Order: sequence, then structure tokens, then C-alpha cells
Amino acid sequence: MPITRRRALRGAALGMPALLAACATGDAQPPLQPEPGYAHLTPLRLNVLEIEVVEPSPGPAFRVDPPAPLSPVTQALRMGRERLSAVGTQGRGRYVLDAASLTRETADGGGLFSERTERLTVLLRARVEILGADGGRIGFSEAEVRRTATSVADSPAARARAADLIVRQAMDDLNVEFEFQLRRNLRDWIMTGEPSAPLPGPVLQETLPTG
Repeated sequence: MPITRRRALRGAALGMPALLAACATGDAQPPLQPEPGYAHLTPLRLNVLEIEVVEPSPGPAFRVDPPAPLSPVTQALRMGRERLSAVGTQGRGRYVLDAASLTRETADGGGLFSERTERLTVLLRARVEILGADGGRIGFSEAEVRRTATSVADSPAARARAADLIVRQAMDDLNVEFEFQLRRNLRDWIMTGEPSAPLPGPVLQETLPTG
């Protein structure tokens, strides 16, 4: 089955006016929002008996530079668990996270007339595989998104808030791209109605004695 993958690229400055205002008031910033969830969204129902969510092993593809109030790894795994649903009677699905990173690099070291800034990059890549009875892959879909942004980095709170925001934005991107690719590449395995019930057995008749 042909695979199509789009890359969603996003770039923006992360809330610089709010961060500058916070610096002027002694870095007093409002608390971060609770972690996002995906269980309230329409589930992606696959015609398989079970779906395995594979925990990734540590490596460069899962680098997370602190501070990181939201872990891109945790969020991407949560999306797979909460959005995918197995409603079939045979076969197996597998959700695999190939990349989930948050990296930082200095954009401007700051000086007498400029503030220190950082460039943040989030990369997320996830795939779903449909496995046959012999364990071989018979279906496949992949989604990848990347976001970059530059933010003021003059305090731990400002750096944490910038990381929190860009991970939320990247997860929103991944959620949309993931569903698009799944419906495009695995449409034959997506259940849109109720699973078919087994047909009723034949009606047995018995002749009753007369008299």
C-alpha cells in the first residue's frame, strides 16, 4: 500500500510580549495549564483485535533539553493510547514512536541592548503498523511534524513556559497530521460503524403430537 507523508512545518515567536512583561514584574508568571489529553476526541477505531503502544528506548531521537514541563515523549505516547481503539476480532496493530525531541540552542547571547534568546525545536514522528497473523506488516501509516520558535531566555520560568507552549503546539499539529495520515493510508482498517454481529442460527421447528 503506498505511503504518503506530509511534513508540517511551523515557526513562530513564542509570546515575547508576555515574557517581557513577566520580567518587568520580577518573573511573576501564571501557573502552567494542566497536561493536555486526547480521550475527549473521536477515537480512531481500527479493525484489529489489539493495539500495542511501544515504549521507545532512550536515544538521540528522544532528546529533551530541560526545562521541559511537558515531555514530548510522554505526550506522544498518550496520544497513541487515547486516540487508537481496537474494535476487531483478529489481527494486531502497533503504535511506534520514532522521534519525540525538544532541543534548544542559543539564538542571541544577549548584551547591553539585547536580551538572551533561545531557538527551540520540537520534532515528533509516529507510525501505526497493521500486522497479519504471521506477524508481518500488511498496513502502515506515518505522521511527522516539526516546530521551531525563538523565545526570551532570561529566566528559568520564561524558558519553561516557552517549552511548554511549543510542545503543546507541536502536539496539536501531530494530532491533526496523525489522523489525516491514518485515514488516508489505513482507510481499509478503520471502522466507521458498529462491528458486525454474528448471524443468528437457524430457527428449529418441532412437530407437536396431535390428540
